[in-house]
Amino acid sequence: MDILDKVFKGFPSQEKVISEMIRSGIRVIDGTAYCNNIEISDSALGRAANVDRRVVRATLEKIDSHPRLKSMFSKMISIPLMSDIASEMGLTTIEIIPENANEPGILSDISATVYRAGIVIRQAVVIDDARGSDPRLILVLDGNFPSEYLPALRACRGVKTVILR
Repeated sequence: MDILDKVFKGFPSQEKVISEMIRSGIRVIDGTAYCNNIEISDSALGRAANVDRRVVRATLEKIDSHPRLKSMFSKMISIPLMSDIASEMGLTTIEIIPENANEPGILSDISATVYRAGIVIRQAVVIDDARGSDPRLILVLDGNFPSEYLPALRACRGVKTVILR
């Protein structure tokens, strides 16, 4: 992410656009923004990032003119996060907030604990933009997570908070 800091340093509004694009999995092809195969207007992206559409246009043009950014943003994809609809599907969501997202083995220890509980993981998503802003691990589990395994989950390496939904 150093490249983003370098290219967009001193342009806070463009940084907001970049953050929204990464969070939403927005790709750039020939200066146009897409969410997967759906074209996103400059105005729509500007509203999402809370900036003017001209800031979005400048950001997309900057991405398109920089070979490394162009390569990176041409490969972005959006994936559905099932955690918000998990309960309607009979699934459970566990959200893990780490002490330090750079500590190795957090996902490994947590998935091993879920395995010992005999629960299938349907989706595991790590949200971490590498800038330290609100990193978390979201697990969507098949069925209910047995409460007797919660202490073991809380004792996993690097776990600060466990939220069961």
